[in-house]
Amino acid sequence: MEYKFTTADFEKEVLSSDIPVLVDFYADWCGPCKMMGPIVKKLAEEYDGKIKIGKCNVDEEGELARKYRVMSIPTMIIFAGGEVKETVIGAVSQNELEEKIKKVLV
Repeated sequence: MEYKFTTADFEKEVLSSDIPVLVDFYADWCGPCKMMGPIVKKLAEEYDGKIKIGKCNVDEEGELARKYRVMSIPTMIIFAGGEVKETVIGAVSQNELEEKIKKVLV
């Protein structure tokens, strides 16, 4: 299941989550973000229950993007225990993103 994270629910859904969370910071107009969309969605389905995976639109949630210093998109940040554990900037392969996920699931 792919989540949608907002400023209103970020604390509860991401920082207080009892499982790791991958947040895909993106924008609708971003080409590389569109390329990553199907990969993020597929991983969200594959890892459902082990890690929460979802999106955060930087145009709608600029405050969150600034807080986590998202300077270019897509930026994927993996949180565990309320802390940033891994960051991936730019379009990457499914394998590369999956390796980052596996690191926090160990």
